[in-house]
Amino acid sequence: MARVSQAHLDARRRQILDGAARCFARNGFHATSMQDVLREAGLSAGAVYRYFSSKEELIEAIADEAFSTIRTAFAEAVRETPPPLPDVILGRVIRQVYEGPAGTSEGDRPAFPRLILQVWAETLRNERLSATLHEGYATLRATWIEVVESYRKAGLVRPDAPADDLARVLIGTVQGFIAQQALFGEVDIEVLQRGLRALMSMDVGDRSS
Repeated sequence: MARVSQAHLDARRRQILDGAARCFARNGFHATSMQDVLREAGLSAGAVYRYFSSKEELIEAIADEAFSTIRTAFAEAVRETPPPLPDVILGRVIRQVYEGPAGTSEGDRPAFPRLILQVWAETLRNERLSATLHEGYATLRATWIEVVESYRKAGLVRPDAPADDLARVLIGTVQGFIAQQALFGEVDIEVLQRGLRALMSMDVGDRSS
């Protein structure tokens, strides 16, 4: 029997994940059956179950991919000295996630935000997925804190700026942007970037009173 190449195995796994992501984004996690995934991916049950034994494993793999893409995008940003400003970093990260392996399907950009909402909801009942999400969130916070410290050294933020508070707010900004896209329709990433630039340009003056 001919040996199956790693490239073939990777392509088959990709095919399954893409099919599952389309199903979850379109119909929701609980309304999607493994049979739906089989039909969407165009594969037999044996081919799919060789890689994933359940819907839970599929959505965990999709979440892992999204966080891996985000970590890579941030790692590239923090290597710059000083790092790009938040509007640049967030725009870059969102684009890489949307356009990467865990991103959109069939050119449907709002599909990814809908999929992310499914992942978030599933963490409320899936302990393994919740652990993945918490680990990813902790990594993002630590990375943003590192970025804020670099801003501080470059004189871009006040010396007393609370790094962890800024990290949480910036993560929350992305989460809110994704939720808006999922619930209310597609919003250009440039909207987020322009809004952040406007906030960063505010002159607060003397706020001591």
